[in-house]
Order: sequence, then structure tokens, then C-alpha cells
Amino acid sequence: MNTTSLKGKLYLIPTTLGEMNPHDVLPQSIKRTIDFIDTYIVENEKTARKFIKSINPEKVQASLKLFALNKHTDISEHNAMIAPCLNGINVGLMSEAGCPGVADPGAVIVKLAHEKGIQVIPLVGPSSILLAMMASGMNGQSFAFNGYLPIDKSDKKLALKNFEKLSQDKNQSQLFIETPYRNNKLLEDILQALQPNTHLCIATDITLPTEFIKTLRVTDWKKTKVDLHNRPTIFIIHKM
Repeated sequence: MNTTSLKGKLYLIPTTLGEMNPHDVLPQSIKRTIDFIDTYIVENEKTARKFIKSINPEKVQASLKLFALNKHTDISEHNAMIAPCLNGINVGLMSEAGCPGVADPGAVIVKLAHEKGIQVIPLVGPSSILLAMMASGMNGQSFAFNGYLPIDKSDKKLALKNFEKLSQDKNQSQLFIETPYRNNKLLEDILQALQPNTHLCIATDITLPTEFIKTLRVTDWKKTKVDLHNRPTIFIIHKM
């Protein structure tokens, strides 16, 4: 007997990248999935309920069972989150923004699902990393997402120079992010650390009405004013 068929499935459900009409960026498959799933693993219960309601206003909120997965979640709780799948119940995994499992704590649940023989079903939706890469004009054949840079100024400068050298040596675009309220300071550090002819793409508020995506050389960014404060941003560098 195929025991996998008796288990529920883990659906990876993308969300919007900010406050907007979800139907503008999400396919119908998201609604169809949310229609039949009542058990979810989410980063924040309040925002998850709001998102589910925006997709299906008629969904009975009292029927929902939500597990919180964030930096405060103990590893001992992971098995309880995936347990419904082992009992034949489908579970939805949602990120706070964008695609679950990509630059997102949900990756640990996906790994656990594979270990327990649970089928994982990724659904189509917006990824700020891929959308920024698409719009950058840089090397989409070879790129690396590096997450957050070090906070210490000297360590950050060293990391930036290392990424710059790596991009040139491997012809590989280097992506990274920062906590949104530190974006303007990071941009200052980037412009000080990198060589004038290195290309820098700034992709901000992707898919939102305030979207801003531009690629210039560092020397040209020094003449350009842009306010990135508290705006989700992807930075990409590439020294050709």
C-alpha cells in the first residue's frame, strides 16, 4: 500500500509583497487552495487571517487552525505543525510576504515534510528575489541570494567587497537585503565601498503602486536621490 496517498499534502501558498489587491498578482490556484484548506502554518496569525479573508471573504474564520512559525517558535513545535498531514489533513504554509521557504522560516517545515514522506506542492506567486533579478538586466544565468549583510560597518564593507570580487570572478550577480529601516544607511555604505563602475540594481516595493526598479553604475547612483526608508528592497551588484 502507498502510505503517501493516505497523508495530507503540504501546500506552499505565496502571498502578496505588500498592501494591494491579491487578485492582481496571484493566480486562481491560490483561491482554489485556500477554499479547501483550514489548517495553516503562518508567521503572524493576524495578518494571515486578513490575507485569507481577502482571498475568500466567505471562509469561516472560526474553522481555521493556525500554527505560528517565527523566530520565537521552538524547534520542538515543528512536529506538531506537520502532524495534521500525517493524519490525512492538507496543510497550507504561508510566508508573511512572497513565497514560503525562500528567505523565509518555512523552509524548516518543508524539510521536515520531505523527511516524513509528505508531498510538497509549491504554488505560483510573487518572489521579490526573482522579480528583482528579472528586472535588473544582470546575469540571470548565474546569481546568488546572500540574505542580510553583517551589521558591523567594517564587516559589512568587507562583505560588499567580497561580493563585488565574486561577481567579477564568476560573472555572478550578488543579491542581498536589509531590514527596511536600515536601507538608506546600507545604500550609503554600498556607494562608499564599491568601485565606481560596478553595477547596482535597487528594486523597491516590487508589484506595489510605488514600485521603483533601477540599475545604474555606482558612480551614477552617487548623483541620484532615492529614499528607501521602510520600503522592502532587494539590492543586486555585479562588476562586469
